[in-house]
Amino acid sequence: MSEHDGRVEAEVQAGGTGGAVELPRVRRLWHLLEPLHAVVYYAPEVFEEAAALGYDTKERWPSYFPLRAAPLGPVGAERVASAFYSFSPRMVAEHIDTAWARAEPGAVLAARLRGIDRSYRVLFGDRVDSPELAQAAALARCAAEAVNTAGRPLAAANAESPWPEAPHLQLWHAATILREHRGDGHIAALLVSGLDPVESLVSFAAIGAASVERFESRGWSAGEWQSARERLTARGLVDEHGEATDAGRDLRHRVEHHTDRLAAAPWQSLGATGTARLADLLGDFWVAVLSSGLLPSETTLGIGKV
Repeated sequence: MSEHDGRVEAEVQAGGTGGAVELPRVRRLWHLLEPLHAVVYYAPEVFEEAAALGYDTKERWPSYFPLRAAPLGPVGAERVASAFYSFSPRMVAEHIDTAWARAEPGAVLAARLRGIDRSYRVLFGDRVDSPELAQAAALARCAAEAVNTAGRPLAAANAESPWPEAPHLQLWHAATILREHRGDGHIAALLVSGLDPVESLVSFAAIGAASVERFESRGWSAGEWQSARERLTARGLVDEHGEATDAGRDLRHRVEHHTDRLAAAPWQSLGATGTARLADLLGDFWVAVLSSGLLPSETTLGIGKV
């Protein structure tokens, strides 16, 4: 074993020790890993790969849906809308109904990995082969392999895909499994709270997670948005101006807390020492992605606002 391989092994073995992982760190790791995953929906290199398969890349949605849904196989719009939750089924159908006629899911999976390989090499330069990135990939993989995929369709579908060999691709794959695991849990938290897909967006906008205009990108009509607002108003969660009431803010706080709790298990497996080390290692790569300007300054995830 080389000195480098020994350091990576030591980092992995450090996981699972050093005490429990508190929920604020679970959330911080999501904040750090989400941009590393989300590059796949914005990087020009990924768009080029998607265009080569026949997808329209003048805007992001025609490639977004097959890129994210491909691990599920050649499924139809109803199953994709169920798994993605917050998108209008009409919008999902618009892009999924023809997606697999252009390219089968295996080709899409290969294209997105090629695109991430190219994108990460541009974003990280020589650091793509650094020991720090290899250590981060090993730790993130350790957490991702601890994911319990029961009841989590997107996490399960991505976890079933084979691990790539290159450390930087392993880092992206791990980030993808972990973010979809969290997202599947978030949907469970929304369901328990009695928030349907459009209500989840209206209630999130009501606490200032993002602008209403940003949430409109999910394809719901003005009438559907207004009807959802009226339902939330009747429950005492939103006022007549569309702002969250105290009860509405409390409900959204419980949703986020429940989501963190449901996302915690892989990080508990890695342990406090391993998660702290991973957070330190990810910092420079997180900065590189954010400073690239690829990602929008405002997203529907509410990162940095909730």
